Amino acid sequence: MLEIKNLKKNFSDKKVLKGISLKVEKGEIIGIIGPSGCGKSTFLRCINLLEKPTSGHIIFEGDDLIDNDNLEVIRRKIGMVFQQFNLFENMTVLDNIILAPVLLKVMTKEEATVEAKRLLKEIDLLDKASFYPNELSGGQKQRVAIIRTLIMKPEIILFDEPTSALDPEMIGEVTQLMRKIANDGMTMLIVSHEMNFIKNFCNRVIFMAEGVIHADGSSSDIFDNPKDEHLINFLSKIKNV
Repeated sequence: MLEIKNLKKNFSDKKVLKGISLKVEKGEIIGIIGPSGCGKSTFLRCINLLEKPTSGHIIFEGDDLIDNDNLEVIRRKIGMVFQQFNLFENMTVLDNIILAPVLLKVMTKEEATVEAKRLLKEIDLLDKASFYPNELSGGQKQRVAIIRTLIMKPEIILFDEPTSALDPEMIGEVTQLMRKIANDGMTMLIVSHEMNFIKNFCNRVIFMAEGVIHADGSSSDIFDNPKDEHLINFLSKIKNV
């Protein structure tokens, strides 16, 4: 479904990604862990070209995205959920959700409104459709952000620290929605520092350090039977995993 080949990203003379290669199969839920500053978020942003890679290839459904200048189509098929929600504060919840499908002519405004309300009802937020983001809790904002991505019917969703901006009692709201999406067969790549969530939620885990992948395996391989020295050192600093 998605294959990344020798992906590199430099910011001026700083080499952030030093050659990432990865194959993603349909329906996989892949957690990406590693120390701060190792390139995890940059890697996600490169996949849907929010950051343009310095070199390498991103093959999605047989096409190299590096050579594709139709960013709207790419970002429709590869959705992204951000740490800080990225909702427009001057727009209602409903208008935030229908903006992209209407602008990109994926749906009419009427069709998008019906679908948005259906999705909001599924997560018990239909009564918030006319609210503005500043009237919502953090957990509600993130669930709206996820619905905004889902309405585009993506084939992959990238999650960049989806729970790190939330209070502990709100994390469950978001992870419950993510579990529902996973159960529906969505392919997901998740960067998170919540190790227990990654361990229990993802069927595959990648450990990054210093701009490269040091370990790639099942959740059990990574957390219960680590072999890479960098990974062992990383896990030794984390409690209760």
